Amino acid sequence: MSSYRRATHSGSWYTDSGSELNRQLDKWLNDAELSFGPARAIIAPHAGYSYCGANGGYAYRQVSPAVVKRVFILGPCHHVRISTCALSNFTTMKTPLYDLKVDAEINRELAEVGFTYIPKDADEDEHSIEMHLPYVAKVMEDFKDQFTIVPIMVGGLTPEKEAIYGEKLAKYLADPQNLFVISSDFCHWGERFRYTNYDESCGPIYKSIEVLDKQGMNIIESLNPKEFTKYLKNCGNTICGRHPIGVLLQSISTLQARNYKMSLKFLKYDQSSKCRDFSDSSVSYASASLIFE
Repeated sequence: MSSYRRATHSGSWYTDSGSELNRQLDKWLNDAELSFGPARAIIAPHAGYSYCGANGGYAYRQVSPAVVKRVFILGPCHHVRISTCALSNFTTMKTPLYDLKVDAEINRELAEVGFTYIPKDADEDEHSIEMHLPYVAKVMEDFKDQFTIVPIMVGGLTPEKEAIYGEKLAKYLADPQNLFVISSDFCHWGERFRYTNYDESCGPIYKSIEVLDKQGMNIIESLNPKEFTKYLKNCGNTICGRHPIGVLLQSISTLQARNYKMSLKFLKYDQSSKCRDFSDSSVSYASASLIFE
């Protein structure tokens, strides 16, 4: 029996009009350049589209939809505390464009190796995966009956658990028919986020934030999970998708040990606003693509 996940953030975080959404996504994808593809994995933001929709286009532009049969979407939890990687209980996920089918077979495989399931109400409350569903639907529209999705909610994992889950997902990352989407915003800066790290030597606050983010982005590009964990511990940067990114880096590390060659590159960086004093706040957005060489 089918169970549908509603597009609970449509009409607020993004338009609930299919025609308008299609027009927006078309523009953002056309404005981006295909420069680092075909992507086997991407990192892209999950805020309201008015803030980060254009940024996400740079990641999705690198996707080669003709080869993709499954899309794994790893997003962080904002509303519930879990210490695992959790699968969706829904069989179908709605978007204003068309419905996406959850891959029941892969869910069964992952459940057998320690993945749990997230409650349906918690799934519908969360936005980190939903904000990627319209983009996935758009880039895959010419093949909409030929692919499935594997939504995975990534909890507050220890570095050891990131390594365990990353190793379990490595065989799927190695398959060229699979695309991994890593959902993450970058620095959440301001009193309301309880994070006001500021290096005055960088100039204005927004420049300090950029330097901090780009340090993290450079480490992610180096594909070194231990260095990324050390960076987060040292500076506390409020990257909300740090655990999904950590799982991806661990999957990459597993494959590197098997002599796979990969490169990751960030293609676009933005901030929601330019912070100049401590009463300001902003969220940073970055898009990246991982390719196999």
